[in-house]
Amino acid sequence: MIVDERIVTFINSLDTENSEILEAIEQEALADGVPIIRREMQSFLKVLLLMQKPMRILEVGTAVGFSALLMSEYAPAGCRITTIENYEKRIAIARKNFRRAGRERQITLIEGDAAEVLKDLEGTYDFVFMDAAKGQYIHYLPDVLRLLAEGGCLVSDNVMQGGDVIESRFAVERRNRTIHARMREYLYELKHREELTTSIIPLGDGAAVSVKRGAAQEAES
Repeated sequence: MIVDERIVTFINSLDTENSEILEAIEQEALADGVPIIRREMQSFLKVLLLMQKPMRILEVGTAVGFSALLMSEYAPAGCRITTIENYEKRIAIARKNFRRAGRERQITLIEGDAAEVLKDLEGTYDFVFMDAAKGQYIHYLPDVLRLLAEGGCLVSDNVMQGGDVIESRFAVERRNRTIHARMREYLYELKHREELTTSIIPLGDGAAVSVKRGAAQEAES
């Protein structure tokens, strides 16, 4: 927890319930120990989607399909969502959940390693939600930026690693040092790439929101 737990509890106490299908899927996932995006991130995503109004969404990391379904409810009518997942057991559950929600035609689930899948994707996306293996974000970034449309939004979840990212590498458990180094590199890239404007927010376990600037905007700056 990187924000005072009492503040988070208070904020979440004001929240309203999601749709019936989302509430059911969230409870099932939590019972099975599957991580679901936190309530505060759910609310944040809803607001971003209503502001951005993306017609093409790319999600890196499907899990059981909760966040893809949440985005499908708050994106404009006609929006198409592509989501990538490599864990076979969760793929089957996600597909089942998409059918339960009646969203299987709107959401396309691509099976495979995201690093390889991203290389083969074409076209552009207005909105990208990054919520996969944290140590791989930096490796996904070049293709994600290639696919992100000008003016598009990239949301990267869980970038604070429970607060470890601010620590010296020697203060982090040895088994987490590679992820620690890669996440710090990733955040540096988001803040220093000329084509991006990024805000890093202490929301949930940390979120980075990046907007891809157009060529004219880059030239002006």
